[in-house]
Amino acid sequence: MAQSKPVKKPLSKNKSKKIESLMEKASVALVETDYFEAALCANEALSIAHQAGDYEQMARILLPLQEARRQIRLAAIETGNVFVINEHTQLEPLIGEDAVPASGCYVLEPPLVGADGRNLRDRCKMLGIAAVVVVHEPVTQLGRWPVVMIGPITVRTQIEPPAGGEITMEWVIGAGEQHGDAAIESVVDIEDAVARVDALMDRFGTIGDHEQLMMTLETACKAASRVAVEAA
Repeated sequence: MAQSKPVKKPLSKNKSKKIESLMEKASVALVETDYFEAALCANEALSIAHQAGDYEQMARILLPLQEARRQIRLAAIETGNVFVINEHTQLEPLIGEDAVPASGCYVLEPPLVGADGRNLRDRCKMLGIAAVVVVHEPVTQLGRWPVVMIGPITVRTQIEPPAGGEITMEWVIGAGEQHGDAAIESVVDIEDAVARVDALMDRFGTIGDHEQLMMTLETACKAASRVAVEAA
């Protein structure tokens, strides 16, 4: 399959300076262990670079972004808190206007759905609260749990429910890993360099704390950058 020629839209001076400023802020925030600020700045810079088709810049930005997201995820896990939410009455106090959820890992069960998980995740992110959110749908005929998250696209995969029915931290971590792995698997047949970056960006926007997904996106950005150089 022929590769499409990456179209690199030259960054305006303003946008170039914006990325530089954002990454300087991200660097300072990382040193000061303000991981939410670092992630926020780096993610905005990544979006600007992606819009411009500057894949080399994207690859560089992903390194500090990965570190910030990793530290936020670890902070949630290290609390040891696992909250199982299966009623709207339990969810509302967590996402309301004055809600301040506790840091930790949240598992949302039916009748709650992917959109509820997105709302909780976004609330925690807005407040700078370290949280891992896993949403599972009703059990399938094969006895598996569909795990889902909504973002730029919907990412869904089926996994084994926890042994004995007890949701543990180990199960939450494993569910998150399998969910991200499924997102990566869904793009393996995309050979076009630019299309692969675009598809991975959609999945990264949905599942933003899976390290292998971020590393796969970084590799794809480097590949797209090489294609751009060869096509120039």
